[in-house]
Amino acid sequence: MNIPHPFPYQGSKRRIAHRILGYFPTDKNVRLFEPFAGSAAISLAAATYRRANKFIINDANEPLIELWQNIVNKPEGIIEKYRHLWQEQEGKEQEYYNYVRDKFNKTKKPEYLLYLLARCVKASIRYNSLGGFNQSPDNRRKGMSPDGMKENILRTASLLKGKVEFNSTDYTQILKKINQNDVVYMDPPYQGVCSARDPRYIQNIQFGGFVDFLSELNRKRISFIVSYDGRTGNRQHGERLPESLGLVHIEINAGKSSQATLLGKSAITYESVYLSKALLKRVSSVPSANEEQLELMESFS
Repeated sequence: MNIPHPFPYQGSKRRIAHRILGYFPTDKNVRLFEPFAGSAAISLAAATYRRANKFIINDANEPLIELWQNIVNKPEGIIEKYRHLWQEQEGKEQEYYNYVRDKFNKTKKPEYLLYLLARCVKASIRYNSLGGFNQSPDNRRKGMSPDGMKENILRTASLLKGKVEFNSTDYTQILKKINQNDVVYMDPPYQGVCSARDPRYIQNIQFGGFVDFLSELNRKRISFIVSYDGRTGNRQHGERLPESLGLVHIEINAGKSSQATLLGKSAITYESVYLSKALLKRVSSVPSANEEQLELMESFS
């Protein structure tokens, strides 16, 4: 099935969403939490394939959550506003992008953010030290066409309306709401840039604090999946989550690295996925694994 995606987003797990869904429990009534939602690729996939029937979408980026609220609850309005912006740029695309970027930084209106996401370089959000959006436009393209945007937004609204709660809080706040029947999917800001403020992300995620949070989820026997590090070819990106958490580590082939291709090289990117002990007790079958992973799984039985 074709999964709708209203806007591109760097780091989105859209391409491997079907693989991640393979680790979901087979329960009929799953509530899915995405505390670092971004483009909410896993929620959209889970809704499309009916692997969850309720959703809590959270992100520290408040304008992004307001955009999501408009997409799901007021789709016609955001569709027409985007169409107007897209048509107004004709013949002055770079100048108009800068104009919209300034307007967004002053007003935080969701239609401006949608336009910027559709047109910015590598679909990658960047912020300056004052919290202003400062990513440049990709001048090779105009962004998704209004008709394409309309289709994606209407399909998204159809999938999620009446089934989703939106929040913009610190990720640790989900501990107040979650229970053992839920599933948490986490794709936090890339750990390699989390030790200090980075222009790519509004929210800082400290490695030690995140590990402590996962330990608390384990203590509460919560089912969770974490996308956290990975590698391109033989190059490892960031530090793996510690073995003391007792998680099963899986590598998913995400295809050829676009960055390597630009440099004239050929390398495969592997996304790391970590599965909690509580989750593995709910799935119908365990994923394929190497010997190290099998040893971990045997300890769960």
